[in-house]
Amino acid sequence: MIPMLRRDFLGGTSLAAGALLLPDGSRVWNGSLTPIPTADKKALADVGLHTARRAGATYADVRIGRYLNQSVSTRERRVQGIFNSESYGVGIRVIANGTWGFAASNEVTAEGVARAATQAVAIAKANSRLQTEPVQLAPVKSWGEVSWKTPIIKNAMDVPIQEKVDLLMSVNAAAMTGGARFINSSIGVVNEQKYFASTDGTYADQDVHRIWPTFSVTATDPASGRFQTRNSLSAPVGLGYEYLQAGSGRPGTTALYGLRYDMLEDATLAAAQAQEKLSARSVDAGKWDLVLDPTHLFLTIHESVGHPLELDRVLGYEANYAGTSFATLDKWRTGKFNFGNTLVNFVADRTEAGSLGEIGWDDEGVKSRRWDLVKEGILVNYQAIRDQVHILGEKESHGCCYADSWESVQFQRMPNVSLQPGSVPMTQAEMIAGVDKGILIYGRGSYSIDQQRYNFQFGGQLFYQIRGGKVVGMLNDVAYQSNTQEFWNSVTASCDRRDYRLNGSFNDGKGQPGQSSAVSHGCATTRFNGVNVINTARSLG
Repeated sequence: MIPMLRRDFLGGTSLAAGALLLPDGSRVWNGSLTPIPTADKKALADVGLHTARRAGATYADVRIGRYLNQSVSTRERRVQGIFNSESYGVGIRVIANGTWGFAASNEVTAEGVARAATQAVAIAKANSRLQTEPVQLAPVKSWGEVSWKTPIIKNAMDVPIQEKVDLLMSVNAAAMTGGARFINSSIGVVNEQKYFASTDGTYADQDVHRIWPTFSVTATDPASGRFQTRNSLSAPVGLGYEYLQAGSGRPGTTALYGLRYDMLEDATLAAAQAQEKLSARSVDAGKWDLVLDPTHLFLTIHESVGHPLELDRVLGYEANYAGTSFATLDKWRTGKFNFGNTLVNFVADRTEAGSLGEIGWDDEGVKSRRWDLVKEGILVNYQAIRDQVHILGEKESHGCCYADSWESVQFQRMPNVSLQPGSVPMTQAEMIAGVDKGILIYGRGSYSIDQQRYNFQFGGQLFYQIRGGKVVGMLNDVAYQSNTQEFWNSVTASCDRRDYRLNGSFNDGKGQPGQSSAVSHGCATTRFNGVNVINTARSLG
């Protein structure tokens, strides 16, 4: 490991207010934000529910949340920053006069909760003067007092900062020893301690954990001044610090208790690949068969499938901020809309182990579930919450309502959206063996997609030419262009479940005011035939 001077550590350290760094490098969460017993949270929630009812609400829910975030970032031999934040408060949502109202407070006392509930009802009544159609809320089962926790082995928040710094320094050293000129690396950790209660009778106490280790390696050619980068192929996951287990094989491989990622191994490989990219030939534009690894394909799924099947986007609620969707209700109502060919099956799933979207209950008290979005190529459903499903003729929410903070109002957010693996046994090597002229792509790169989530362009991290069933060398300057229907109709095969892996977005933005959520996308390596590939260097002139 490259030694780190104490002055470098202190000079690169940044601490948020409310968090302390101890001399030994461990962290402490302090003050009034210490978790309170579940019984106390229930008592406070009941104050909010009863107050809202007395003020005229026909429905109310209370969310008491404690949100912890930590990031440790480094560059080469220095610590760039250490950030700890914590936030604690209560958000209360009500329906009064058929209209939503919401208020929040950081005063988590009986008096503070009661004031927020009263304010939420007053806001709903004021809003009702402009309401043209009352809220239609789908029924939900009363679950009573329940709890759920991300099935972690080692809480990443309890791991001393020095241990995280030591790992990142080892990663940086391995990359530079392998020939990298620059490297940035970081570990991000999130813990959401959320308590939900509603007038429907559910009291859900949940402890949600997420982690994302990542880096970016740069190799340079001093003679020409050229440089190439290779970013981490890690997947952000809903796991604890056990995810960072050495000797686990390729990123995202399935192991006991979930997923594992060897950051040191990936950084060593990244240094060599970044150097190889310096001498890789530029791609010839034209039609190619594409073999897309899950480390790359997840982002195409996210943008071209996940977002256009959000019902609020379909209805135009996101039009001003992030566009609408080509997958309009009239297409779905036909029951015949061709989203892809018969090999294409997409599911939404809030229950998948290790995923970023795994929970017990959503922020409306709906138990997590799994449902079909595209079945054998046909659009069959969307992502919807309690006040939307009546539009689809359904009587049960899909359970994908979420708020990123106690002070944010919950709304429809993307669940895990995944492409189901192929049913015929096939490895990635066997898939490549059947390709005559193709490109194998790893990792996420730059991308662009239009406001209806239809026409798009995607790059990647690594590109390998396939000729006559064999990988024959690396390529540069690759991006592919297509539209959503054309692309998902060009699928010719997916590897089987042995190759199925998760990746995802640690910070997926949506809404006004903006909120961030985390979502995973699973898939196996998939082949697409006859896709238009452009040369990005030549297209830029």
